[in-house]
Amino acid sequence: MPTPHIAAADHDFAKVVLMPGDPKRAQWIADTFLHDVKLVNDVRGMLAFTGLTKNNKRVSVMSSGMGMPSIGIYSHELFTTYGVEVIIRIGTCGSYQREIGLNEIVFAQGACTDSNWMSQYHLQGCTYSAICDYDLLEAAVAAAKDAKFTYHVGNVLSADVFYDYDHEIWKKWAELGVLTVEMESYALYQTAALLRKKALCILTTSDSFILENKLTSEERHTGLGKMVQVALTAAEVYA
Repeated sequence: MPTPHIAAADHDFAKVVLMPGDPKRAQWIADTFLHDVKLVNDVRGMLAFTGLTKNNKRVSVMSSGMGMPSIGIYSHELFTTYGVEVIIRIGTCGSYQREIGLNEIVFAQGACTDSNWMSQYHLQGCTYSAICDYDLLEAAVAAAKDAKFTYHVGNVLSADVFYDYDHEIWKKWAELGVLTVEMESYALYQTAALLRKKALCILTTSDSFILENKLTSEERHTGLGKMVQVALTAAEVYA
């Protein structure tokens, strides 16, 4: 049954959904890594595809847009309306730590936030710790190890603001051991926890706050391929 934001039919989505932010990236993943692909949603330009992996496992890929409000909407509707059990966010991030180089994989074991997202629950004097599903994390880390990819596991920051007024605020997060910054994981993890579903965020470092450099377009393309390979290997465990 369609939702206000997704026009797919009841069984159009697989049990496992890979979720990049960019609709064009969702298209690229479907074209590059899946076969027998069907477009199942294009409402508001948020493209979603369902197809088969090289091992003939049924997997979907759908763009989430940018930020926690957007991924909060799409993850909630996928979990509650379309029977999705697992969402793996795949995206880019900015490194806060010197040892994390460009084009390396980061698994978000937990997510901090500067958002007011949890105010809806009125948890007086409490801060909710948003964490991934451990079994899903274990499967993804094993895939990275097998492929001999460089990876890091730890805490990330899900930020509401991309262009911070305080240009040095990132250093406070870095001092606390936060690995990288992105904009969606916290809301995804909280939504999955509430609905008793599985979620994981896998990131590729496209920028570094320490080195002040960025991936080239070619390096970005190669790095994302590694991340998608790892995500699909983990997804097949649950497909």
